[in-house]
Amino acid sequence: MSISRWLPLVLIVVILGVPFAMRRGKAGPAGGEERLKLIVITPHVTQIRAEFARGFDAWHRREFGEGVKVDFRTPGGTSEIIKQLAAQYTAAFRRGDVVVEWEGERPRMTVRPGSMDVDVMFGGGSYDHGRLKSEVKLLLEVPGSADPVTGQLQKKEFTLAMSEPAGFSREQLDAWYGENAIGAERLYDPDQYWLGTALSSFGIVYNRDVLRELGLGEPTAFTDMADPRLAGWVALADPRQSGSITTTLDAVLSGLGWERGWRLLREMSANSRYFTNVSTKPPIDVGQGECAIGLAIDFYGRGQAQAIDGMGSDPAAGRVGYVDPAGSVYVDADPVSILAGGPSPELARRFLRFVLSEEGQAIWQFPSRADPRSAGNPPGPDGAPMGPAEYELRRMPARRVMYEKYSSSFIDRVNPFELASRAKPAGWRRGIPIMMGAFGIDTGHELRDAWRALNAARGEPTFPRATLDEMERLFYAFPEHEMADGTRLAFTAENYKAIEGAWKSGAMELSRAEIAYRRFFRDNYRKVVELSGTAAIGGRSAGR
Repeated sequence: MSISRWLPLVLIVVILGVPFAMRRGKAGPAGGEERLKLIVITPHVTQIRAEFARGFDAWHRREFGEGVKVDFRTPGGTSEIIKQLAAQYTAAFRRGDVVVEWEGERPRMTVRPGSMDVDVMFGGGSYDHGRLKSEVKLLLEVPGSADPVTGQLQKKEFTLAMSEPAGFSREQLDAWYGENAIGAERLYDPDQYWLGTALSSFGIVYNRDVLRELGLGEPTAFTDMADPRLAGWVALADPRQSGSITTTLDAVLSGLGWERGWRLLREMSANSRYFTNVSTKPPIDVGQGECAIGLAIDFYGRGQAQAIDGMGSDPAAGRVGYVDPAGSVYVDADPVSILAGGPSPELARRFLRFVLSEEGQAIWQFPSRADPRSAGNPPGPDGAPMGPAEYELRRMPARRVMYEKYSSSFIDRVNPFELASRAKPAGWRRGIPIMMGAFGIDTGHELRDAWRALNAARGEPTFPRATLDEMERLFYAFPEHEMADGTRLAFTAENYKAIEGAWKSGAMELSRAEIAYRRFFRDNYRKVVELSGTAAIGGRSAGR
């Protein structure tokens, strides 16, 4: 038979067979069969993802004889991740993948194993990982609550946890962490819904050259960011988009107290060049001289200084500096959480074991093995020097033992356990994105105009005192909140909880309030500008 007659059939067999042959023969980095897969959702940057994927794969091969591919999902910052997960778990409930078992009048809700497509959330602050336990609210019919007339069951709102307890023994937790405390905060959730893997402090990144040109010295406190000479030179992230910047601002607000804290946040907003939706942008722009100063997570600030000035340069003399303001440093755990209903719960637990091993913790802070200094890195279980393979992450480990045994191998000789403030958060965090959005971001142009007018009036000795006082009052004022029953509450520390409760009552209520807030601030800022012009005209007339 002619070969030409068989050729199409041969080609079809080859085309169909190649993928199966490749799949059966596909080898991992060490020559094994195709690897297991762990799906991780994260706000972490590429360098962190690369180092922990590489490290976990090597650790898992050594411990279990099988490689692991870590599939990272990066939809945005922590706030965006929480929103996306909440939508997915709500959808799981609607399609019947949440099993509800009643224990009296309380439901026990379980997400069906394997019904979700993500195993782990890795990174973000403890506040956001805490939200995994409380963000999803479900309306359920309560058994035995039938109305005697209509027969309809009563509906109540209950919370579905998106994460699940890791399930490690008390002995294991004590070995990893010791005392469950970092300053006023925890290292892990007592019920193990999240475990801290690294520590983050929140401070100021600055450009020495730009500050020198502006006639300013190096910052030592958050209040230095309110200097009017910094108008248009401050880099800030939008707290409505970035959980880390909200944590920073919450520390500032709690540390200074209600009156001084909100005043400072207003002035920092007035000095801002922009509000970005990613917390990585301010350190970059400060390093490039586009901004003079900004708020940053410690490792972003230190990492930018290293990128600009080079490894080995004197941190006190380089162009870019970073400072944790003395006495007001907030240190937070950067956790990992196992997500309920994920496809590989045991693999997720193994990932937690790896990141909390000394080998995993060394990745955060040791010199990379591509750097000659890594020759002094202590050896790991495989005999090779511990630490990252390529990228230096400049993060602080969460385990105390790392500081006790290995601090001499750290790139940054900082001990956050000694640095952390013990001042507890005041509980005003939810108000920061709402109010800053209204008084500093959505009304930014009006705010900056009013700030210039106010500071010009402050600098004029002949400016009428009464007018200046009114301008000050208008600039720093807050609106009253109209409650559902028509009563109006001043935005004060005493009324905050009641107002926060009103915000939580529904999206429409919050949206209505935000519109009213923006209108209030915009009107006040315009009045400040008008008063500055009126007083100036009046002053000139009186002089003539």
